Amino acid sequence: MGAGHDHGASQANGKRLAMALALTSTFLIAEVVAGIAFNSLALLSDAAHMFTDAAALAIALAAIRVGQRKPTEDFTFGYRRFEILAAAFNAILLFGVAIYVLVEGVKRILNPEPVGSVGMFIVAALGLVINLVSMRLLASHKDKSLNVKGAYLEVWADMLGSLGVVVGAVVIKITGWRFVDPIVAIGIGLWVLPRTWILLKDTTRILLEGAPPGMALAGVRKAITETPGVASVHELHLWTTGADKAVCTVHVVLAEGAQGEAVRTAIATRLETDFDLHHVTIQTEVTECGEEGRHA
Repeated sequence: MGAGHDHGASQANGKRLAMALALTSTFLIAEVVAGIAFNSLALLSDAAHMFTDAAALAIALAAIRVGQRKPTEDFTFGYRRFEILAAAFNAILLFGVAIYVLVEGVKRILNPEPVGSVGMFIVAALGLVINLVSMRLLASHKDKSLNVKGAYLEVWADMLGSLGVVVGAVVIKITGWRFVDPIVAIGIGLWVLPRTWILLKDTTRILLEGAPPGMALAGVRKAITETPGVASVHELHLWTTGADKAVCTVHVVLAEGAQGEAVRTAIATRLETDFDLHHVTIQTEVTECGEEGRHA
């Protein structure tokens, strides 16, 4: 049942990503041409960001396709982490674009250039609509997959960028202040950086097999140790294979007279109830005459 649910969710994610990718890619070309034609750094920075959106959506879509492959003898856990790898790549790509925009923005503030504010406004407004539609497509699944969340955050950031460009175009048209264009571009970069950093931290934690956020190893150890029949605990490990799949392995030394199967069942039930851990491997050991434990 769990595998079927995962497969269905992945298919739904794939359809939404494909539609968002089609919209974003189509508009990207127009925005690049318009940015050059109207000499707008804000528009070009938004186009660069939209390019990373398109790349993010394409990679996320590919990651879902690969992630649906069944486990093999070489990859016994399957390919679910490909989605996490894709999310990490997207974060790094977006981080680089944000830095570039900040640098170019400072240069433009020091040397303002003429900007076609009317064309800038029209194109940015169309981009805003495209981003809102894409966000709507991805919103319902963003909390269920880091891969989709990464793509959603990029589209969201680009939406705010388009909104900033729209406002900037209006201000330039009314006041003639050319420096508004690079200021908007810098604002986009500063907004994107911290959110990209958070996504990068989340994906890195999973790739480095860190414990699930909010799940303390000490608490899990305490719960296992308190289980009747447990003498001691060692080799306790917690990690995640994806945004929503936590895994636990542990070696448990049994108290004298304890039954291994009963203890394993009790521990598994406790961990599922208290920590929502559904993937647990428990190895029991017994000691004899103070000698080193043997596996049961």
